[in-house]
This record gives sequence, structure tokens and C-alpha cells, in this order.
Amino acid sequence: MARGIHSVGVVEAEAEATQEAGQGAAIEGVAGGTRRLGVRNGVDKRARNDEKQQAAKKRRLDGEEDVLPIYATRYSKEEIEAEEKKPKRKVAVMIGYSGSGYKGMQLNHQEKTIEGDLFSAFVAAGAVSKANADDPKKSSLIRCARTDKGVHAAGNLISLKLIVEDPDIVSKINEKLSPQIRVWGIERTNGSFSAYQFCDSRIYEYMIPTHCFIPPHPKSFLGKKMVELAQEANDLEGYLDRQKEVADVWTEMEEKYFKPVIEDIDPTIRDLALKVFYDHDHSVVDEPSTAVTDDQQQAAKEVSSQGEIDSGMAFASIAIGKDDKATTFANTSQTGNITKDDPTFDPSLEAAAIAHSKEITPLEIAVRLLKNAHITAKKAHRIHPERLARVFSALTRYEGTHKYHNYTVDKSFKDPSATRIIKSFVVGEKPIIINNTEWLSLKVHGQSFMMHQIRKMVSMVALLVRCGCHEGRLQDSWEAHRISIPKAPSLGLLLERPVFDAYNERVEQFGREKIEFGRYEEAMEEFKQREIYERIFREEERGDVFHGFFVGLDNTRSSQLLYLSSVGIEATKREIKREGAGGEEKVKIEDVDSEDEGVEGRSDD
Repeated sequence: MARGIHSVGVVEAEAEATQEAGQGAAIEGVAGGTRRLGVRNGVDKRARNDEKQQAAKKRRLDGEEDVLPIYATRYSKEEIEAEEKKPKRKVAVMIGYSGSGYKGMQLNHQEKTIEGDLFSAFVAAGAVSKANADDPKKSSLIRCARTDKGVHAAGNLISLKLIVEDPDIVSKINEKLSPQIRVWGIERTNGSFSAYQFCDSRIYEYMIPTHCFIPPHPKSFLGKKMVELAQEANDLEGYLDRQKEVADVWTEMEEKYFKPVIEDIDPTIRDLALKVFYDHDHSVVDEPSTAVTDDQQQAAKEVSSQGEIDSGMAFASIAIGKDDKATTFANTSQTGNITKDDPTFDPSLEAAAIAHSKEITPLEIAVRLLKNAHITAKKAHRIHPERLARVFSALTRYEGTHKYHNYTVDKSFKDPSATRIIKSFVVGEKPIIINNTEWLSLKVHGQSFMMHQIRKMVSMVALLVRCGCHEGRLQDSWEAHRISIPKAPSLGLLLERPVFDAYNERVEQFGREKIEFGRYEEAMEEFKQREIYERIFREEERGDVFHGFFVGLDNTRSSQLLYLSSVGIEATKREIKREGAGGEEKVKIEDVDSEDEGVEGRSDD
């Protein structure tokens, strides 16, 4: 196939997405005491799939109508026979996508996915015959890297058998796709090619605001514990040295951004507002609200005009954080970006927001103003060169072969599949500023990745740096100890491209072209800048996702993150309780961990 035939020009796309994943080696599980391929955690996936296929066959024999997957099309016998028979060729399809509104990459019978839309477009464009339109397995579809809900990909690849005689097949497929999914090009391969098996490694990028490396607030639970345990371990001098470049950051931010707001708060509620804000103690504002006065409504309008919130409805839920669903609805539907027709719309969000729509008090307004000042101060922060050097140094420690059982789910220290190879993990030398927020680009090149692995690797480094922890603590995370590492928000993650170096070295003997994303670099960069990066920046501007994630961790009264202290792993064994509505209750980091993945039970691609 000629190189110039299957190419794509300027891209127009739109979306948003979630989570990383690459691939791991074949995994053996234990069932009945015998190790068998395809069995993980006692679940025999092959047997489960066989059962599903047998059940479907039985329904057909019984004359029952099969429920087709949403991506499949079943044509009549007459339509299939009338179609001209054309040869299928094994090909590699280079793609890019922004996953907004999609439940990840992998085919799902009842959910909208990237692969589902791709397969439907192949059928509509004539690249898949009508006889094969009801089942992608007939075309031998295999993905290179699976990405979950929330994760974008500037470059990914699938292999399958397509009808590719038409020199305009790429443009015809793209015409049938949403602008947020693009086919960059199609290359003929040898018959044994597999996007999964022939991929050498994968490169992911993670975009993160630099304010994520500011230390926890000194009045937060985590901030106080880091100092307290450094003193206990006789390491206060070392701790302060590791935080020296940010020693005055909170003092300076509070003087510039907090003090003017505090001075404007009614003296009769000022101390109480500060207690609620700094201690995250909202019990005092959970009582039924009094009637909203004209002055309160005017205050709400003034804050709304600053662009931080959109209406009085947002105050009750967002200001004091007493209903996450109301918060989500106020942060999204008010902007006009989420409608009832949107696949991500949740009717319960609207109900939650309406339930709080009349509960606006002066105290709530004061707390919201303090929160706004906090967020504004963080966005204005610019990372110190020494802080950036600490981030770089910590990331490079990942390079090499290590055990990542603490960075995924359902993996033990002894599980061979928990061992992964990281070729490089670097940070961009120059931060970029978007919408007054400074961002860093982190890029990791690895042979394969497990579920949550990259997001936990990013989170671990951010926590090490911001908590003034010695970066050698990473070594502990690769040992047999079980520690809790929260998942950083999926918002910042994207698959840059898979790598096929070994295949490319010997592909010429087959008379085929190399699989190289570089020839589509201009179109991919335009797509990535406008439809992936801008989506990430826009979502953070609207929802303050990273701020919420780290503030939640800082103020969770749990010993699970105390391995970040000078005491180390031993500190996680201490029991810390808080006063709950029904007495004392234990708190888990998972309670404030980031969002649902939309895919259950997966640990490798």
C-alpha cells in the first residue's frame, strides 16, 4: 500500500476522558490449587466467555432474538448476498481520540466506547463487510493499549482485517466518526501482526498544575502531622531543609489573598468561618438555614460575578461541601457544558442541587469566599526551580525494574506480573501557563502498565515532594509492605503513542511500511493541543479537580498516608479516629480517592 494513500489531514475533535493502562504479560491465576492461564483471582475468564457464547447459541436455537451490542449491525441474508465480495487485509489502524462521554476504549455491549464507534464507522465506510458487521471478532480486532473512562490518546493502535482497496478509505472512515475520534492512517501488515503482542512499549503524558507541589496547609491534618512526626523522629531539621524553597509560601499567600477577605467578613461570624474553613468542620452549618436576606443574595451575586460560581444555588452545596452531588451539578450544569441529553448527565445531581437551593447563610457565603481566595492563591503560584528539581529527581527513581503491587489493584508482592520496567520518567523543563495556572508535563515511557499504575506513580511523587518526605521512601513502596497510594485525577492523563521498534526493524522483509506516528505529527499535535490539552485545562478551570483532590487528602484524619512522614511505614499502623455523627469512626483514604473508573475488575490490558 502506498504511503500517501492512507493519511489524514487537519483534525477537528472534541472530548474528555479517563485512566491509564497499557499491557502486561500473560497472567497465571490459581484455581483449585492449579495454576492456569486465563484465571485471575479465582475467576476463569475463558470459561465465563464460553458460558456467554453457549447461552447466546442456546437462545438462537430456541428461536429467541439476540440483543445486539450497540455497535453491531445485523443485515438480512439478502443484503449480505447482494454485497460485492472484497478481500480483507490485515492492517494496523493508527488512531487518536478524546474520550468525553465514552466509557473508555474497549468494546462494551451496552455502553458507548471508542472501539464501538470505530467499528460502526468501519462498517458504514465499507471497510467491514455486511456479513461481519454484527461481530468485531470476525475481523480479529485487537487493541494495543486499553484506556479507561477519562483517558485521552493522541496515538493508539488497533489491528484487524479490513477491506482497504479504496484509496480514500481513511477519509471515508473519518466522515463516519465523531470529530473527537480520528484515524491517522492505515498500514498493511503481515498476517500474524497483533497490536497487543507486537507493541514494545508505551509513552504516556500526565499534565499537572504546579500548585499540587505546595505543602499541605499548616493547619490541615496532614500538614500538622508531618511536623509532629518529624519532631518525634528527630528529623525536624531535615524536614525543614526539604521544604526550604516553600517555607514562606503559605504566609505570603495568606497575606496577599486571604487577609483582605477575612477583613471583609462580619466580625460576629469571622472566627466561626475561619474554624469551618481551616478545620473542615461543617457541623456548625449543617443546621437548618434561616431565611435568605437581600444582603445575602447580593453577596451571592457579587461572588457569582467573579466567575467562581454561577448562582445562589451553588452556595449551600459548594461553599460548605455538604453534598458532593450538588457540588458536581453546580460546577457542571450551570456552565452549559452538561445537558440532560449528555451521556454523563446524572439526574440525581440536579435533585441534590435543588434540595439545597434555598439554604444560603452569611456563614456559608464567608466560607465560600475563603475557599475562592484559597484557590486563587494556588493558581497564582509559580513553582520554584529547586522544587522542580525535586520533582525531576523523584520521578527518575522509577526508572528500571521494580515491583508495583502497591500501584494497582489485586496484586501481591509475590505476583510476578506486578514487576514492571520503566524506561524513563521525566518532567518538562519549562512549565506552561494556561488561564493563569502553571502546569507541568510529566512523560513516562514503560514497557507496560497496570490499572491505576501511572496515576498512582504521579500521586506518589506529588505527595513525597509536597510533604517534605525523603524520596528514598519510594523504595519502601516496592517492598512487601502494603501502603495506600491514592490515584491522581484521571483528568491529566493521556496516551501519547505506542512504540513498535522491534517490528519496524524487520518489517521491510515483508514488503510493508513501518508503523510510525511521526508522519502524522502535525495533525496529531493540532488535535492534542486543541482537543486534549484545552479540555484538560478547561475542566480544571471549571471544577478545580486537582485542588479538591489534594485538599481532600490533606484533611482526611487517617494514618494511611503517614508513611510520608519522617517516621515512615510504622506511622501507618497508628489508629486515628474522628468524631462522627454516631460516635467515633475510622477514616479511609479511599473515601476521598479520585473518581470511578467505569471499568471493573481489570488489572492489565
